[in-house]
Amino acid sequence: MRQRQHEAVPTPRADVQAQAQRWVVKIGSSLLTNDGTGLDLAWIARWMEQIRHLHRAGKEVVLVSSGAVSAGTALLGWSQRPGDLASRQAAASVGQSALIHHYEKILQQVARPEDPPLHCGQVLLTHDELRNRKRYLNARNILRVLLDRNVLPVVNENDAISYRPIQLGDNDTLAAMVCNLLDADLLVLLTDQDGLFSADPRRDPDACFLAEVTAGDPRLEAIAGGGGSGVGTGGMLAKVKAAARAARSGTATVIAHGRHPDILPELVEGKAIGTFFRVRRPVLKARKRWLSDHLRVPGSLILDDGAVRALREKGRSLLSVGVLRVEGEFHRGDLVACRAQDGREIARGLIDLDASVMRRILGHSRAELEQDPTIADSVV
Repeated sequence: MRQRQHEAVPTPRADVQAQAQRWVVKIGSSLLTNDGTGLDLAWIARWMEQIRHLHRAGKEVVLVSSGAVSAGTALLGWSQRPGDLASRQAAASVGQSALIHHYEKILQQVARPEDPPLHCGQVLLTHDELRNRKRYLNARNILRVLLDRNVLPVVNENDAISYRPIQLGDNDTLAAMVCNLLDADLLVLLTDQDGLFSADPRRDPDACFLAEVTAGDPRLEAIAGGGGSGVGTGGMLAKVKAAARAARSGTATVIAHGRHPDILPELVEGKAIGTFFRVRRPVLKARKRWLSDHLRVPGSLILDDGAVRALREKGRSLLSVGVLRVEGEFHRGDLVACRAQDGREIARGLIDLDASVMRRILGHSRAELEQDPTIADSVV
C-alpha cells in the first residue's frame, strides 16, 4: 500500500506537481456543458488530449466527471435542468450513458499512432458503497485494477439511484474521497473560476487572488463562503472542504480554471496556475480515513466529561458508563459519532451494540452490566 509520511518542511509546489504520479482530475458541470444543457464536445476533446499527455508522461489519472444530469436534460428535450429529484434521476440515467460514450469515442479520436491502448472504465458510486467497509475496499480494488490495466476510470455519483438522505452531495467531495481511496498524489479541481480569492471577485473589485494556501486552514471556509455557478451542486466552499478532506491522505490540491489552455500539461511542468493547497497536517492511516470520510452517521453517543477526556487524551475504547444519552437509530457494526455535551464531535467508531440496547443500559452500573452476558461493557 502507498503510504506517505507527514513532512515537516513542505515540498515546493512545482516539485509536488511535477512529481505527482497518481492524479485525480475533477471536471465540473459548468465546464462540461453549454449553459447547463448538452455537452461541450470541443472542450471535452481538449481535456481528453491533455489526459493523453499525462499518460505519455507516465502518470496515472482518475477522472471524476459531472455532467450526467445536464447531458440527459438536453437529450430528453427539456429546456432547463429539472428541479425535482425523480426528474433529475431520469436525466442522469439518460445522460450518464451519453457522457461515457463521448469520453470513450473522443479518447480514441485524439490518440496518436504511438500511444498504447487507453480506454474508459465507468465507475458509479453512492454513499452506501463508501460507508460500508467491504464495499469501500472493493471500490478501491476496482479502481486499482483499472489503473493497472491502463484504463481511465471515469467516476461519478450514481445519481440515478441516489436519494437525498444518502447523496454524496457534490463531485468535489467525491473526488476527495477517491483521493483517500487511492492515496492519490494530486487532486485537480477544474472549475469556471481561476482559483480561490480573498472575497468573491464577481462582487468585490478588491478581491485578491490566493496563489498558495494550507489545506484545512479554517479561515479558508469563511473566505470561500458563497455559492457556485448555478449549473452544478458544488461551489468554492465545497472545493475548499474537498482540499481539506484530500489532505488526510497527503494529497495536495489545485483549484484552477478548466478552460485555461493546456491546464493539465502546464501543471505537470510545475507551473503556478490556480490556487495550490499544500499539505501540512499528519496523514491519517487508511482505516481512520475511511472512518472520517463518512458524510453521515446514523446516530451519536453523548458523553460525560470523563469519557471525553479518555478518548481525547488516551484514545481508549469507550465504556458504556461514560454515555449519557443516545441519539438516532443504529445497529451493531454501524459507525457512530461520539459527542461532548455541547454537541462537538470528539471521535467516531464502530458500535458494538444496537441503539435499543444502548438505551436500555444507560444509568446502570458496571457491576449490574456484568450480570448480563449479552451486553458488552466496551461499546465503541
